[in-house]
Amino acid sequence: MIDALSKASFHALASSSILQRLASRYGMAGPRSFARRFIAGETLEEAIAAARAVEARGLAITLDYLGESAATLEAAEAATCEYLRIVDTVAASGITRNISLKLTQLGLGLDHDRCLRNLRRILDRARAHEFFVRIDMENSPYVEETLQIFETLWAGEFSNIGVVLQSALRRSETDLRRLNALGARIRLVKGAYKEPPDVAWQLKADVDAAYIRLMEVLLREGRFPALATHDTAIIAAAQTFATTHGIAPDTFEFQMLYGIRRDLQASLAAAGYGMRVYIPFGREWFPYFMRRLGERPANIGFVLRGIFSER
Repeated sequence: MIDALSKASFHALASSSILQRLASRYGMAGPRSFARRFIAGETLEEAIAAARAVEARGLAITLDYLGESAATLEAAEAATCEYLRIVDTVAASGITRNISLKLTQLGLGLDHDRCLRNLRRILDRARAHEFFVRIDMENSPYVEETLQIFETLWAGEFSNIGVVLQSALRRSETDLRRLNALGARIRLVKGAYKEPPDVAWQLKADVDAAYIRLMEVLLREGRFPALATHDTAIIAAAQTFATTHGIAPDTFEFQMLYGIRRDLQASLAAAGYGMRVYIPFGREWFPYFMRRLGERPANIGFVLRGIFSER
């Protein structure tokens, strides 16, 4: 119940226009700002610099241009054009060609067909530059439509795409079988959205148990699965399961968020596991930032120390 209340509280804060304005003014100001621990910056150039620093530590990266829930088709078109620029710029920069995106940023919720066309344009450009594109999963009203779009493009022979499943959602075990049958590349996360009880597990113990069930299926049957978690107990369970079943470390990877558990990221890479860091950037960073706090309230202490150390 505490987990659910935490998520609900931070989602309410994330929707506050006043807080978003204050955050935009102060949150990314200066190299020691409270948000820069978790957000690479507001510009693509800052994200590329952060990616180079992460890669210098021997880790892989994926870039995430923050934004969601485009209010108009014109905004969705602008986001699509920005992704095309991102693909071209990243290809020229020499960093890892791997990005993540959200479909509501491209018009999902406004016009299904327009969103599909926008994503196809990005995938065409990405394929030309040998990019991998991960479609992030959003809250439950968008799950089925997201999977349908993924399946449409997969059937259209776009093999440079992957998708995400959330262990918090009750439907994910069925969705996992559906995607494994296609040979899709899946990132498994716990899920940061506040969802109703009939849709999602409410207790952390239940979310964790579902994660382990899904993880074991992915490790046995999945195509290069990505295990996105900072939970040391789950990471240890994955290592034990892989060792017991003869699953090689180079057939899957761990993924973690930029700025969180950098010590653990380094130790997993040193032990021979694939380790990818999810690097978010962009002006629309505040909702993402608040979800990260709701997902892991221990981060609040870091933020408060950062705020008061600047005074």
